[in-house]
Amino acid sequence: MEKTTEAFRTIGEVADELDLPQHVLRFWETKFIQIRPVKRAGGRRYYRQDDVALVAAIRVLLYSEGYTIKGVQRILKEQGARAVIAASNAPRAAAPPGAPIRIEPE
Repeated sequence: MEKTTEAFRTIGEVADELDLPQHVLRFWETKFIQIRPVKRAGGRRYYRQDDVALVAAIRVLLYSEGYTIKGVQRILKEQGARAVIAASNAPRAAAPPGAPIRIEPE
């Protein structure tokens, strides 16, 4: 039986869906305070759909677009999670194809 899009996901399900190791998800929770899975008894994590969308967007920015962790943190701090999700979906207009985009703190 397939879960609905609104159903909570375990860390294993999110890791499989996004092709990320579970330890990376746990590490990103320490770097991006906006990733806040629900923790149940025994510390088991359950990700909401918004959490999964944010993690997927962060993955795109870090792995495909060449952002640094600090760069993504800066976008999250200044513009919020929706801006990160939008940036991960937006085509790169100014950069030549294949050129990494890096945002560092000033």
